[in-house]
Amino acid sequence: MTGFLIARDCDLNEAVTVDPLAAGTEGSSLYLRPNEETTVGELLYGLMLHSGNDAALALAIHHSGSEAAFAACMNETAAQFGLQNTHFSNPHGLDSKENYSTALDLARLAARAMDDPLFHRIVSTKTASVGTRSFSNHNKLLWRYPGAVGVKTGYTKAAGRILVSAAERGGRRLIAVTLSDPNDWADHAHLLDRGFETYKGTQLYPAGAPVGVVPVLSDGSFARVCVREPLCVSLAPGEVPTVRLECPQLLFSPAEPGAAAGHLCVRLNGKELARAELFFS
Repeated sequence: MTGFLIARDCDLNEAVTVDPLAAGTEGSSLYLRPNEETTVGELLYGLMLHSGNDAALALAIHHSGSEAAFAACMNETAAQFGLQNTHFSNPHGLDSKENYSTALDLARLAARAMDDPLFHRIVSTKTASVGTRSFSNHNKLLWRYPGAVGVKTGYTKAAGRILVSAAERGGRRLIAVTLSDPNDWADHAHLLDRGFETYKGTQLYPAGAPVGVVPVLSDGSFARVCVREPLCVSLAPGEVPTVRLECPQLLFSPAEPGAAAGHLCVRLNGKELARAELFFS
């Protein structure tokens, strides 16, 4: 979450003066010095590739002015993403009773973060030299697993070994998460293999495809409802999803072409697989 918020909200070239509170943060470190002059880019690569806890706190203070203010921003974003079993109390993930999540929430967060081009670029980088420092990504899957593109390793005494991985093949992205797993490299390779072998990408509708009509009362015509972007889902053999239009049942006057018309929801066994924006054509 820290990496995502910084990638979303900050420029890599922004100057950062390391707050003395960040220097000396316990655990994995970039060995930042109090009041050291650096950049967002150097700290962000150091955070996501080298797991620099001091970089996380320095970035948090740069972003929001204080650790507490940044944690509030993290929790606000978690709520926006629907992460119902996640709460943040610090930007680096060191053990705290108020710092917790689940494998499912971490997967959902990773899926959203990987849609950010800068975040995706950084976590898929194997090695980088930024500013005065050089980094090698702790995520061994980038070297070992074909198509691996991220995301992040982690470890604390309370949580054990944590790994959030992502791999892309044939235009599809899969994400795997394990918590307290001493054999995570092999387990993630197995999980990703199973995902690519079992679930096939299926395009239900191309961009602009009509999916329904809405009657217009004023002139007796009908307004077509179309999907704005291609709608794709991953399905196992034999799985048949249901499709539901969430749009007006009627219009009192003709809609302006291109105007938002609601959403198309794809569900399987009661769970939402995908949601696409609709427009009137």
